[in-house]
Amino acid sequence: MVWLRFALSVMLIALISGCQTLKKVDRGLYQVAETVSERDRVTGQRSLSMAGRSTQIQQGNAYVERIIANEKKHKRPVNAQINRAQYLRLVRVFDRIHKVSHLKNERWQPLLIKRDSFNAFTTGGTYIVVHSQLMSDLKSDAELAAVIGHEIAHTVANHVYERQTHAQISALAGSNSARRSGYQAAFTHESEREADRIGILYTALAGYDPMASSRIWQRKYAAEGNARALFHHDHPVNAERYQEARAVGKAVLPYYQKGHINPRATELLDNNVLWRKSQQEVAAGEGGGVAALLSTALGAYVQHQGAKQEERRQLQQASFVKSIEQGLKLESVRKSGAHSLETRWRYVVKGPALNNLVMGLYLKRNGKVERYVDHVKGYVKPGQVFAARFSLPENLHVDSLQKYGARFYLDDVQPVR
Repeated sequence: MVWLRFALSVMLIALISGCQTLKKVDRGLYQVAETVSERDRVTGQRSLSMAGRSTQIQQGNAYVERIIANEKKHKRPVNAQINRAQYLRLVRVFDRIHKVSHLKNERWQPLLIKRDSFNAFTTGGTYIVVHSQLMSDLKSDAELAAVIGHEIAHTVANHVYERQTHAQISALAGSNSARRSGYQAAFTHESEREADRIGILYTALAGYDPMASSRIWQRKYAAEGNARALFHHDHPVNAERYQEARAVGKAVLPYYQKGHINPRATELLDNNVLWRKSQQEVAAGEGGGVAALLSTALGAYVQHQGAKQEERRQLQQASFVKSIEQGLKLESVRKSGAHSLETRWRYVVKGPALNNLVMGLYLKRNGKVERYVDHVKGYVKPGQVFAARFSLPENLHVDSLQKYGARFYLDDVQPVR
């Protein structure tokens, strides 16, 4: 709103001062807009960014090159040194996705590093960093394509520098919301959702099954639940991510030509079922400065309101889950095998009937958090007893759970509406 009030004030002054002054002020406003924003490659609208593309590449690549230097310093393998087949697979899938992206004219390269985690990331430059465990966990090239598309999309949408600029301007404007950790997590959460949508479109345009992304999160939800921290989360939880990825995948399915890049890929980047890119931009001195500044202010305001709304939604859901958790009474724990146990619970409070109830078992072993979940089938009504059963890996014995600080928790639940 600060930007909007400023822009409207300048417009009023310019109109009073006459045409020549208006043109001069408008050109100045355009320069201001160029300093703090860029045209979004996806929507064509103005978005906050104080760093031009060359700066983004320089800073982003410098970060990754430090990672490469550190890997060499510690004599850890990278790329084909880790696994030649996996690296060649990464390059092959990456090349197809990159060819249909908004940044296809830039020279990018994937980097495979040895890490025991399901992760990949970009830093705003022209690298995508992929952990070796992720390559092993993904079941198909289409799933890998979805992850790569998501990561490239973060840079396409300029999420790294957009968030930095938004935080700087919010601080200067004295925004109380921007100081809250919940708001910051929610802002990132919405960027993750946008990257998912863009990445799934890329997957379809590159000739990979766009439903693959939903299968990743469906599998994660079945195995891990939502891994909900019960407070703020900066990524969509697994169930929500699965549902949205499924909806987006179905929407872009008509663009999918199995094994082939869609010949209309370039056209479809600008106009598709997910968005229609704005091509209009008025020249500086002819109202372009005012338009650019207003567009920037409006875009920032919409993002701000979206993050506040998501923050509220997360708090409401966390509050509901915690209230239900307090109404669950553990009645018994029974060892049903060396690597399995059964718990019985009673829903003791007068509350709504429950659906999609997921019970979790949390422990910390060898410095790593482990979660095991059970999806309780059907509805649970007040006063009802229900069972939650946990299957453990062969290297984890039921008798050793206490040693690892194991505890039960309510992972997720929805009221029956």
